[in-house]
Amino acid sequence: MRNLLILLAAIVVVLILIILLFSGKSSFRRLLSLFLEERHDDYDDGDVPNKMPPPAKRASQPDGRRAVQEDEFAQQKRTSEPIVEMATLIRKSDDRMRIIESTGQVKLVDEYYELIFVTRKGQKLKIECSAEAYDKVPFNQQGSLTYRRNTLVKFKYYEDTVFN
Repeated sequence: MRNLLILLAAIVVVLILIILLFSGKSSFRRLLSLFLEERHDDYDDGDVPNKMPPPAKRASQPDGRRAVQEDEFAQQKRTSEPIVEMATLIRKSDDRMRIIESTGQVKLVDEYYELIFVTRKGQKLKIECSAEAYDKVPFNQQGSLTYRRNTLVKFKYYEDTVFN
């Protein structure tokens, strides 16, 4: 009987530890997710991992302060959960190859569309999106930007909501 009670107590302790360590807001789980999360920019050419991010380029101002150059983008959050921020679209860029056949048929391959937003804090975000979202998101319109791992989920502004 005593062995049964010890066994039950051990099972309860193990279950409590599992619940504490692997619950959604556990710091252990967040730390574990950093190691398990798959990132596309970890490898330059697929063989050499990046040890550290490139150093930030800074320009000195006359009053002694240091400011980040305009073309530098802040490190974006790397989480699999959607992130919502107030932002304004400042730039659109695309990269696509158009193939025209001798029959006159035109097709696009290797399409890549990118929207660049600036947040209320002045941080610039590069967000990948679909062709439809690329066309529909208006410039200089502040709205609620929802993205996951640098991919657009939706952009909601006063007049409309654009989904990826």
